[in-house]
Amino acid sequence: MRRSSPSLPRRIAGMAITALLALGLLAGLSACARKDVATLADRQPPLDLAAFFAGDSIAYGIFEDRFGNLRRQFRVNMTGSVDGDTLTLEEDFLYDDGERADRTWVIRRTGVDDDGSIRYEGNAADVSGTASGRIAGNALNWEYDVVLEMSGRSVEVHFDDWIYRQDEDVAINRAFISKFGVEIGSVTIVFLRGRAAAAVGPLDLETWSQ
Repeated sequence: MRRSSPSLPRRIAGMAITALLALGLLAGLSACARKDVATLADRQPPLDLAAFFAGDSIAYGIFEDRFGNLRRQFRVNMTGSVDGDTLTLEEDFLYDDGERADRTWVIRRTGVDDDGSIRYEGNAADVSGTASGRIAGNALNWEYDVVLEMSGRSVEVHFDDWIYRQDEDVAINRAFISKFGVEIGSVTIVFLRGRAAAAVGPLDLETWSQ
């Protein structure tokens, strides 16, 4: 027996339901998007990037894949120096597999936006092009592209960093890593400066076991 095709009203209703489901999905994705850093303008204590990272500081961090599995751990000793509107931050890393690495950031304060957020630009040897970011309240949103070695080949990925100052000597960084707009992992870092850093640092970067 030949099956009759759906009537026009039923087809229109089906298309309408599909469209509504698609709109709902897009709305859900939009709701999950991270907000503009300017929405954090009232959060305390305020973050002054140069003041926070001037002198010696330390950090502990982890890298998780997109499924939340722990992939790497690392420790960092940092030294920051300030010259006018420029912060130079030297970072020395030890990873839990014994790998050593270093990076030097040169970060410049470039101005203030109409919403009161403070603009920054920065460069480092392993960063493609120029990093850019803004501070509002206790938070810095910092974005840049980095070339990483993955499975024996070089892959450029995008970092979307969010640093939140917690008190005088502590800040927490959440960095979301993506490729072609798809999130592939995240990094969580705790920064300690001042008396907090002096109490436990500088860190021994010769061996992970200590």
